[in-house]
Amino acid sequence: MVMDFQTQNINLTKSELTSLKEAPIHLAGQIQPHGVIFVLEAPELTILQVSSNTYTALGISPENLLGKPIEEIIDPFQMEKIRAGVLNESLDFINPTRIWMRKQGDDYAVFDASLHRNSDRFLILELEPAISSENIPFLSFYHLARASINQLEKTASLRDFCEIIVQEVRKVTGFDRVMLYKFDEDGHGAVVAEEKLETMEPYLGLHYPESDIPKPARKLFASNSIRLIPDTKAEPVKIVPAMNPVSEHPVDLTLSILRSASPCHIEYLHNMGVGASLTISLVKDRKLWGLIACHHKSPKYVSYELRKACEFLGQVIFAEISAREETEDYDYRMRLTYIQSSLVDYMSQEENFIDGLVKHEPNLLDLTGSQGAAVCLGGNWTTIGETPREEDLNLLMQWLKNNIGDEEVFSTDSLPRIYPDAERFKNVASGLLAIPISKRNYVFWFRSEVIQTVNWGGDPNKAYEVSHSNGNLRLCPRKSFELWKQTVRLTSLPWQQVEIKAALELRKAIINIVLRQADELAQLAHDLERSNAELKKFAYVASHDLQEPLNQVANYVQLLEMRYEEELDEDAKEFITFAVEGVSLMQTLIDDVLAYSKVDMQGIEFELTEVEKALDRALSNLRKRITESKATITHDALPTVMADGTQLMQLFQNLIGNAIKFRSDKPPEIHIGTQRLEDGWLFSVRDNGIGIDPQFSDRIFTIFQRLHTRDEYPGTGMGLAICKKIIECHRGRIWVESQLGQGATFYFTIPLGGRDRERRNGRKTQNHLFGRGQ
Repeated sequence: MVMDFQTQNINLTKSELTSLKEAPIHLAGQIQPHGVIFVLEAPELTILQVSSNTYTALGISPENLLGKPIEEIIDPFQMEKIRAGVLNESLDFINPTRIWMRKQGDDYAVFDASLHRNSDRFLILELEPAISSENIPFLSFYHLARASINQLEKTASLRDFCEIIVQEVRKVTGFDRVMLYKFDEDGHGAVVAEEKLETMEPYLGLHYPESDIPKPARKLFASNSIRLIPDTKAEPVKIVPAMNPVSEHPVDLTLSILRSASPCHIEYLHNMGVGASLTISLVKDRKLWGLIACHHKSPKYVSYELRKACEFLGQVIFAEISAREETEDYDYRMRLTYIQSSLVDYMSQEENFIDGLVKHEPNLLDLTGSQGAAVCLGGNWTTIGETPREEDLNLLMQWLKNNIGDEEVFSTDSLPRIYPDAERFKNVASGLLAIPISKRNYVFWFRSEVIQTVNWGGDPNKAYEVSHSNGNLRLCPRKSFELWKQTVRLTSLPWQQVEIKAALELRKAIINIVLRQADELAQLAHDLERSNAELKKFAYVASHDLQEPLNQVANYVQLLEMRYEEELDEDAKEFITFAVEGVSLMQTLIDDVLAYSKVDMQGIEFELTEVEKALDRALSNLRKRITESKATITHDALPTVMADGTQLMQLFQNLIGNAIKFRSDKPPEIHIGTQRLEDGWLFSVRDNGIGIDPQFSDRIFTIFQRLHTRDEYPGTGMGLAICKKIIECHRGRIWVESQLGQGATFYFTIPLGGRDRERRNGRKTQNHLFGRGQ
């Protein structure tokens, strides 16, 4: 709500109005006349400034006090307590206290005193005449609060809570009217409970504009838990000198209990017919939640003890209100937490994560209690409930991009007031809650228009007048507090903070899913690139190396045909032998190359695999070679992993077979070890064979690479290349550590979860994102 100012033909800029509204009232340099104030400099406690009414209160003029230590007029015993508090940097244990001040000669006056440090670190001593010589004991405080809390416990309604507070405070203080005033998010306030004389006009249920209690006043209320103005018509008393002689600035009276009210506030109280006021601040999470405002038609002084009792009562009972308020929100928060968790589960299960938001119960609408929602991903919209048209959604998204910057969330309960184009779809989208997933992707929630009538205490559009007198401009408060009705349109129900928080948590979950899918797409692209490169290599090998044995067969068959058409001699037999060997080698190469090329296509559906069973199958296939070589094979306790059992068997068979093949003069000793890593398992296959020169540790995993001739060690050079491809398909690594003549240890890792889930999710991601036009 924007308030207008009646300026009596005075043209003011916005900054001039703001300056008038936010005048620094804590630096006014005046106090109320019922007390005395001293501004002291530590550690000597020298009097730097004093209120000008010291002669009335103490019989000593201000001039005779300035520059002197305060101990000259305070009882020595109490002076020791004050000094101890100042030295310990803690004034809590001496506040409040009752002290005796010397007037003249041996004559003393009794005062209720409090001491605090202001923002400039000066000590402020405030004195109020003690009305009685008795203190209200602690048990009186306790019973006062206990009686109120007992009533609170009998009701479940927060409104009834507030009613009990105003009843109890009025009973204790005797004020004509006691109201509980609660602020809303815009700074406006409403009277939510009231106890008063029957003859007084009721204010219950009325709203009051933010300008009735401007920002400086709210800040002071938040700093002081209780504030008394015993006589609204009393003339304020100046502090002398006006400027602090040390800081050369007016003294900061933010925490002062005697600070004089601003002239505008005094005039406001006069317009309401208030002769005295007592205000108790209700602060929650360091923010002013509301006020207990007590009004009296005539002047009324409330003793220091009774004020502290009211302060205590307000704090204790408001603690109960805060607890009840949080309890009333608890069920809703738990409901939203459940919905949020369900949506995350649905998104994880669906191929298209947007389906997880809109196709189940609960759905996206339930998370914020909205009537419509829309998700934009890659320029495509998915909607649920009542929403604007897609054309309007695109324009709204463009407007948001230009206006919310890098904010993680945007919310308004009156979208047409800040985005005029929204007026044409106000019936479905007067309220908007939006979270950006990226610059092109958004989630919107919408609330429909709710037309309501707001009862104001006076016209909120005429909250102040600006008057000009003696060359000075000043704000004058409104004079009318009569009921003024306003019909509010283009507004939805407000978004609760817990709903905004739930939307932010969902944003994090969606971003995590999108990032994970981006990683999966990158991995798929990497796999495709690698597979394409190997296909090219395979084509090259097939057209060159694999053709050699075929050519060999063809040549010798031609020789047989040319030279020995009718008979076979020894040469023919030798040629036939060569042909057979060539065909055999060709077949071995083809088999190994096919095995290598098929690794990617095997194990599409990984499963929990006992590594020991895969090892046993490999050893069974190698039984003959193990027996002939007298090999000894041992292993650690082996885990269960997410893998392809056949590929795992083939991996162990190749590595153990190589260890037997490349053995030294001693019988082979082979050990399979295992170690748990943070994100997977590390396996090792250690042998005591001939070892490998470290310079070839990478080369040996390349297809068709051999370090020895076939005459020395038979084979095609494909075994380790197949091992490498199997481990890569499991998203692991394989490497060797060795020295010539010292055996070799092959290491490989298998991540937790294997590749199966990644591969399947990768396909889902690809189908979803590419299907969406990205």
